[in-house]
Amino acid sequence: MRILIANDDGIDAPGLALLERAALKISDDVWVIAPSAKRTAAGNSLTIARPLTMTRLAEQRYSCSGTPADCVLTAMTWLFKDGKRPDLVLSGVNDGRNVGEDIAYSGTLGIAREATFWGIPAIGFSRVKNAEVAESDADYLTKLIQELWIRRPDWVAEGEWLSINLPSKLPAALRAARIGRDKVGLFSETLKEDGDVTEIMVPRGRQDSSTPGDENTLMAEGFAAINRLKWAGSHPCQRRCLMR
Repeated sequence: MRILIANDDGIDAPGLALLERAALKISDDVWVIAPSAKRTAAGNSLTIARPLTMTRLAEQRYSCSGTPADCVLTAMTWLFKDGKRPDLVLSGVNDGRNVGEDIAYSGTLGIAREATFWGIPAIGFSRVKNAEVAESDADYLTKLIQELWIRRPDWVAEGEWLSINLPSKLPAALRAARIGRDKVGLFSETLKEDGDVTEIMVPRGRQDSSTPGDENTLMAEGFAAINRLKWAGSHPCQRRCLMR
């Protein structure tokens, strides 16, 4: 079983190392491609018509100068172009939850989304900040990934992937979550003004809002929240909204 792992926190992120340890308990054919630096909120953006630098750090481990989704793109178009494709793409473990609007912004979920464009099953893992990390966490993730892989007929479909938000303490039971609303980027700070040029920054932070049954509520109760996401959702436009 060939597993590709990527993230948006960078090649040296502890969450990536945790997910890699878990995957190596499943297979010895594990490949890692991760951004050379943190790429938070990169979404599904790709680097097109501009150079990318791929640096081999070990036999099956690379850093990429581009975005999180580039890690999947470079794997498919360069690393595995003449060989076996990955059976599964794992993303994360992100340093912080991915809930509500993060579904659109998240580089972690952008990796999983890009994998589905290539027809590869994918799972994105995120975890609350300041989690109680234990040695046994890798064992929990291994078991969870194995169980989801066995049950893949229940969730693998065209353009769909899984997003799992982990609570602070593991092990944790899985619960299906309602997608809530938890807006990020609520305000900006002015850093410098120089005539017509103003330098601003949108700081980290979110509302920390929750409603019964959403991801935040479930994690606060000690559960791991799971969502089955789909990139190509749409509804037909009703006749009254069409031009005549």
